[in-house]
Amino acid sequence: MIRTLSTLALAGLAFGLGALVTTAPAGDKKDEKGFTELFDGKTLKGWKVVLQGKEAERGKTIVVEEGIIVVSGQPNGYIETEKSYRNYVVKYDWRYKRPAKLEDDEKFNGNSGLLVHIQGLPPKGTWPKCVEVQGMNKEHGKIFAIGGATGKFTFDAAALTKARNKVGEWNTTEVLCKDGEITSKVNGAQVATGKGELASGPFGLQSEGAEIHFKNIRIKVLD
Repeated sequence: MIRTLSTLALAGLAFGLGALVTTAPAGDKKDEKGFTELFDGKTLKGWKVVLQGKEAERGKTIVVEEGIIVVSGQPNGYIETEKSYRNYVVKYDWRYKRPAKLEDDEKFNGNSGLLVHIQGLPPKGTWPKCVEVQGMNKEHGKIFAIGGATGKFTFDAAALTKARNKVGEWNTTEVLCKDGEITSKVNGAQVATGKGELASGPFGLQSEGAEIHFKNIRIKVLD
């Protein structure tokens, strides 16, 4: 009987652990084959900071706290990978700081974004020639070209509404870049796709008016 109970207990423990793994919420770090971490959880090694169109020190705008990149949103700018990429999948977890008095999530529209295929520093202004995968809460994942770049992209707002978690909770964004084609997913749901003229360059995460947090930034290079 003792052996039987021990066996059942171990089986129950194994089942419980399995359930914890399979039901992990968006934002939990997972062991994904082929992906390489781009954020070590302690520093911004491998990244450079661009604020108001110029390389800068991160200062108070971008800090690393307890394994999370905390972006204040002021002033406008971005962190950019030191390396350039062409065909790849990038994944990252994000959440906005939830305002204390926010009662209706649909009234919140914090702004940020992922900039892909960055073509050097901006010749003027704040943002470089690139393609933006929108980080704004209500349009997260929407794709459009900025800084003089061109492209044609479609956006499924209904899919985003169903997939996006509440303000203050972690979400996972996944972006596939392949020979100029770009597809974005939020928490596993495809929300936008299309193709532009640009096909390679560094990518970056924006500081644009609202406090946002990033972690688990990882990449899978396709070729």
